[in-house]
Amino acid sequence: MDTAVRKIFLDQLFHWYSIHKRDLPWRNTTNPYFILLSEVILQQTRVEQGLPYYHRFIENYPTLNALANAEEEEILRLWQGLGYYSRARNLHQTAKQIQQRFQGIIPDDFNQLLSLKGIGIYTASAIASFAFQLPYAVVDGNVYRVLARVFGIEEDISTSKGVKFFQEIANQLLPDKNHSIYNQAIMEFGATHCTPRKPFCATCDIQSICSAYANNTQDILPFKSKKVVKTNRYINYIVFKSDDTYAMNKRLAGDIWEGLYDFYIAEPIKYEANEEDIMNFLNSIGLEHTLNYTSQTFKHLLTHQNLFVKYFLVEIQDVNKILSLLKIDFYPIDEIFNLPKPILITRFLEHKIFT
Repeated sequence: MDTAVRKIFLDQLFHWYSIHKRDLPWRNTTNPYFILLSEVILQQTRVEQGLPYYHRFIENYPTLNALANAEEEEILRLWQGLGYYSRARNLHQTAKQIQQRFQGIIPDDFNQLLSLKGIGIYTASAIASFAFQLPYAVVDGNVYRVLARVFGIEEDISTSKGVKFFQEIANQLLPDKNHSIYNQAIMEFGATHCTPRKPFCATCDIQSICSAYANNTQDILPFKSKKVVKTNRYINYIVFKSDDTYAMNKRLAGDIWEGLYDFYIAEPIKYEANEEDIMNFLNSIGLEHTLNYTSQTFKHLLTHQNLFVKYFLVEIQDVNKILSLLKIDFYPIDEIFNLPKPILITRFLEHKIFT
């Protein structure tokens, strides 16, 4: 890399960051547990959304050992609404591993960090840099974007070759000192200035050396060839009600929302059901019922699935019969409130039940 270009890039980046950096709590600490927590929460999550969860977790689990000793359901309940729940489960397992293998002390060795469940190169680099001031370059989606645009890199970030190439460029740019500040600066620059859409090129301090600005390629860099193929999935929830209790089902491994609670899904119906479909299904299993409410269809987007969700509120009298037919349990409202649930279930309950 050209030495003069590297110097301009670093000088301008540090200057920009000194003026525009946000005051975020994980930037004011070297506590490795707080940094681990923030990095996991901010995966696939905007700062504005993740910040309340960060404070909530620190309040409920002020130490790593407190998190390790918590029940998984408690953690999932606290995570509720943040999505990508595997992050919460992995975080819990990571805390347990650190407790068992390192006496509850997060290691300051990069390879040991990398050996922990749920910690990849990015998170290990972030902890090593921010908590222990070690010279590791952090490369996340924001960094990919800045590097690709400024230096005109067309390597595919969805390939192992591309990932390795960007990591090498990031390592070359890492300054001899202030590694942590540099990593924070380039991520902040990508998050708030060199944004995915409509970056602030006209007022950019790095404009003079930016390849994307010179060639008008901001919209195509960084290059990513592999597109996520989404499938459509229809979920027809039967909300069984008996007196003041409702049936809830704990979701198992191998599908979305593992460990969370939702309503009974009429899985034999693979399309968007109507009232007749539900009544025919319930009659086919010999269950006497009263259909009290049918919702509109709600669309909910996940990474790999488009969910089309509909709710059917069904009142029943014979609880023993439904328990013998279906693998569900009935809970009173106060218990349901405290169960970890997908946001779709919480919204329905707030709209139709809790109010």
